[in-house]
Amino acid sequence: MSSCSNLRNLSVKSFKPQNKLSTNVKLCMYSMAVLASVSNETQFVKTVCAIAVKGHWDNILKPKIGSNLTSTIINQVLPFLSLDGSSLSWSFFKWVGSIPNYNHSLQSSWTMIHILTKQKQYKTAQNMLGKIALKDFLSSSTVLNALMGNHHDPDSYSQILSWLVIFYADSKLTDDAIQVFEHMRVNGFKPHLHACTVLLNSLVKERLTDMVWKIYKKMVKIGVVPNMHIFNVLMNACCKSGDVEKAEQLLSEMEVVGMYPDLFTYNTLISLYCKKGMHYQALCIQDRMEKDRLCPDIVTYNSLIYGYCKEGRMREALRLFKEIKFSAPNHVTYTTLIDGYCRVNDLDEALRLREEMEVKGLYPGVVTYNSILRKLCEEGRIKDANKLLNEMNEKKIEPDNVTCNTLINAYCKIRDMKSALRVRNKMLEAGLKPDLFTYKALIHGFCKAKEMDSAKELLFNMLDAGFSPSYCTYSWLVDGYCDQDNEEAIIKLLNEFVKNGVCVDISAYRALIRRLCKREKVDFAQRIFDLMEGKGVLGDSVVYTCLAYAYLKVGKANVALGLLDEMYKRRLMITLKLYRSFNASSTDDKGILNIFWDCVVERGIISKSILKYIQQLKIHS
Repeated sequence: MSSCSNLRNLSVKSFKPQNKLSTNVKLCMYSMAVLASVSNETQFVKTVCAIAVKGHWDNILKPKIGSNLTSTIINQVLPFLSLDGSSLSWSFFKWVGSIPNYNHSLQSSWTMIHILTKQKQYKTAQNMLGKIALKDFLSSSTVLNALMGNHHDPDSYSQILSWLVIFYADSKLTDDAIQVFEHMRVNGFKPHLHACTVLLNSLVKERLTDMVWKIYKKMVKIGVVPNMHIFNVLMNACCKSGDVEKAEQLLSEMEVVGMYPDLFTYNTLISLYCKKGMHYQALCIQDRMEKDRLCPDIVTYNSLIYGYCKEGRMREALRLFKEIKFSAPNHVTYTTLIDGYCRVNDLDEALRLREEMEVKGLYPGVVTYNSILRKLCEEGRIKDANKLLNEMNEKKIEPDNVTCNTLINAYCKIRDMKSALRVRNKMLEAGLKPDLFTYKALIHGFCKAKEMDSAKELLFNMLDAGFSPSYCTYSWLVDGYCDQDNEEAIIKLLNEFVKNGVCVDISAYRALIRRLCKREKVDFAQRIFDLMEGKGVLGDSVVYTCLAYAYLKVGKANVALGLLDEMYKRRLMITLKLYRSFNASSTDDKGILNIFWDCVVERGIISKSILKYIQQLKIHS
């Protein structure tokens, strides 16, 4: 007899096994317990199935059965109930979900989605997938692998995961969509063509152009054959990124695989050419369209008119406008023309077109009004601008950020800061948030009005809002303080940054040093440089070049040369952009500038390509 069969006859006191025997007994006991548990669970699942098939569902709620009913049991019951292809499993799933204090697990929900997909109940399956997609980290490979373990139907799995890609992409959760796509690719599941189209399109909308091409290459590699929709999405990506070369390559690729461009393809390409100022190429595409018996629509005309307006060629734009056939001009057409006329200083023609637009039943929107408002403000016609605002109010056209910023900027230019702040306050009351342009306009206005405390307060508001000041912003502050002979305030500004918990990076130090050097306030620039290095922030090529040049200009050649030597030690090189910037901003100091560049060349801190550029300039000058 084995130790297992004699186990019941042995008392605890008389049983003194050796270690090996003891281990065998424990394993045997554990195995028996597991088998008993599995047997009991299987029997319980069969009982629940029998009750469910007979339709006596209320019996499941009785304590003897209901107390043992878990999501694990339900997960095993559902496949049995679906064997006859009826909707019994779905009805039962919904009924169980209505039991108080019971919640379906992710696994049982996933099983139900699989069953619905196999039964071609696609709409119901998709709706259910949408409900669980936003919880339980469903897009992660770990979760998906765990869910996949119990199902061995690659077709339904590909279908469900393709829906999941679409759901995440449509919900603007592109990272999750990419995760699911990658899970499919790695596990050998081919995404459906529509899922690929939606994913690529969502990436294009978010201007993630590099990722668009990476995903596209992976799609093709796993056997997805692109159709016209995919090619059009890719063409749109080229348009968004302004990549003419890639767009032309894509057009050639389409022709190679026997795919002929449609109206959307041609319109996208025309739009790209017009945005890049390549009007001749755009017109060639229009000719090609007509040869392919595709009639230009209003989108085609709008792009071509925009191209002319962008170049200020209003005569050609108006001629094309009058030639529009098989389509009717829309809001975009008129707004583009109105904006074009405003930009070439023909406000009368812009206003005439607005009247014509209204006669045709096309009422101007906020974009149309913004173009006219901008022109009125540029001409200093603030009263007329306010009349236009009142008209917008009467017609219940809500101003946007562009409207408010245009007015704020106009008031700042004439140093009417009270009116500028009044517009800003109305902007906030309307639920609009000040953007980078708003802050820059107000800071510039207060600096011009010599109200430096207000300018500084707005700078901190700007930082709190998450915007980074540019070189221009810091320049206005430096100029404002220098004009008041209050350079010490610039030094104090850096200390206030630290007190307010603002992280001062190289860009802030660089901007302040650069502007102080420009104004020949070298001592204060040096003090900021010392503060910067004291904080452990090392100067870059711009900082050293500005300081060195400023010292050379004020006659401190030794200090200037010392800084250039330091640049050489730290291997800081002068770039072509930096070289051009210095040349452009120092046109009045050609003599000193030439000496400075000679010193730079001697120390070898300028590249050979820039040296060639300098030599060519000397030959042509």
